[in-house]
Amino acid sequence: MSGKKRILAAMSGGVDSSVAAALLLEQGHEVVGAYMKNWTNEEGLPGDCPWEQDIRDARAVCDSLGIEFRILSLMDEYRDRVVEYLLSGYREGVTPNPDVMCNREMKFGVFRHFAEAQGFDAIATGHYARVRHRDDDGSADILRGLDPNKDQTYFLALLEQPQIRPALFPIGHLPKPEVRELARKFGIPVARKKDSQGICFIGDIRMADFLAHYIPEEPGPIVAWDGRVLGEHRGLHFHTLGQRKGLRVASDVYGKAYVVVEKRPATNELVVALESPDAPRLFASECVVGSVSVTNRPLEAIGEPSAQPRYRCPAARISIEQGLVGDSTLLVRFAEPQRALTPGQICAFYEGETLVGGGVFQEIHYPATAAAGAR
Repeated sequence: MSGKKRILAAMSGGVDSSVAAALLLEQGHEVVGAYMKNWTNEEGLPGDCPWEQDIRDARAVCDSLGIEFRILSLMDEYRDRVVEYLLSGYREGVTPNPDVMCNREMKFGVFRHFAEAQGFDAIATGHYARVRHRDDDGSADILRGLDPNKDQTYFLALLEQPQIRPALFPIGHLPKPEVRELARKFGIPVARKKDSQGICFIGDIRMADFLAHYIPEEPGPIVAWDGRVLGEHRGLHFHTLGQRKGLRVASDVYGKAYVVVEKRPATNELVVALESPDAPRLFASECVVGSVSVTNRPLEAIGEPSAQPRYRCPAARISIEQGLVGDSTLLVRFAEPQRALTPGQICAFYEGETLVGGGVFQEIHYPATAAAGAR
């Protein structure tokens, strides 16, 4: 995008979105800051939900930059599109990703639609990602952020062209320490504020506490792969495949930790095995990915595809067989076995540094010996 633009910047009250707005202003654009009020913790869940402080911080940043500040109340939309998705997934026994859905449905969905209706040319966020607008056809690509420790393109994997074309990521070419330094240079009030943690837009609330408020506990046995009962869990929805911490099961006599390898809803059993490269159902190379969307080009046009099965793990080479159940479902084969591929989680597809699409893990195909089970 060239020339002066009227841009609606999503302001969280944190340093990243604040520097993003400041950079756009420095480039000569007309910038308006907007805080998305998505959650106020009216249920009183344990944890820190600092939405009031975040609003004060976002307002203070906009005042310091001399730009207009708005508050968008989107709590109903957030509950319908993100919270219900999250709870439905856990009730169904899968592990959803609220951050990815928040991006697709809220920031680049509801927020983008509001910006368009208000006559803005673009929206901006503090994501560590880059966007490349093509002059030949007007389309846009998402590229990895240049700071490998902060790259957030994984969380943008379900975006499509109408959401990407008006998007700007002003800090995607910067390392985090430089963003902090720019915040001090611009005199931004939140230059030293810590990065937020926890569920997207909800705050520093433990997922277990969040789930416990909405989904009743349903205790059941924790069993080893050989059938031995090792303990009791509070409910299968509190656990995910590959989990090591919080199982309340002692390590073996050699100090090896147990890891979740299966959830059996029919018997309410949480199945664990000792962590090792040979642990049953812990590693797999083949899976079915559904609800697939592409950012720009069809996946069959990608020369050397790779996939990232979770945040903060390297992308791995894959091969793709398309159209298993319609065009939105793929059979994906990883060149090397991957640890704890998890139904409900997001699989992001890349070609080099370019994000090319994403989908949701539906089925994991385990080697025959691991799939057989102990019973």
